[in-house]
Amino acid sequence: MPESRSRIDVPADARDLAGDFAHRHLVEVRLADTDAMGHVNNANYLTYVEIARVAYYEQVTGNALPIGTHGAQEGMILAEIRMTYRSPAFYGETLTVETRVERIGRTSFAMVHRVTAPASRYGPARLISTADSTLVSYDYTAECPIPVPDQWRAAMAAYEGRSFD
Repeated sequence: MPESRSRIDVPADARDLAGDFAHRHLVEVRLADTDAMGHVNNANYLTYVEIARVAYYEQVTGNALPIGTHGAQEGMILAEIRMTYRSPAFYGETLTVETRVERIGRTSFAMVHRVTAPASRYGPARLISTADSTLVSYDYTAECPIPVPDQWRAAMAAYEGRSFD
């Protein structure tokens, strides 16, 4: 169970996600993440969210992420993601990725992510991006979706402090 739910405070934005989050993960922006314009390339935000998604899974379940190419027979795969960009991020900033599970279905679950930057030499604290994604529980051997494992469902419900029924 998380210590407490929270939300990074940034100026209001109409496209921000409402509500609080049980999980936070810090990501340092590397020079290699930036492009010729000097800000983080848009594709890297997908990686930041992926890093946070894996950290969420490992913290919530207490297990390492199951990866099919490393012998796991069951795991999760990303089926869809939508990213909304609001403000650029820059080398040297430490971004916070807040994550929560929104819905758990039969074979899939939905997560949302909120990326923020603290006040820095680049300006005040700000919303960088939001993302919503669908992940599918997957049988790597049979190459098909499977029901979300009861252990995952129970762990996510306990961590989020709510029922997904």
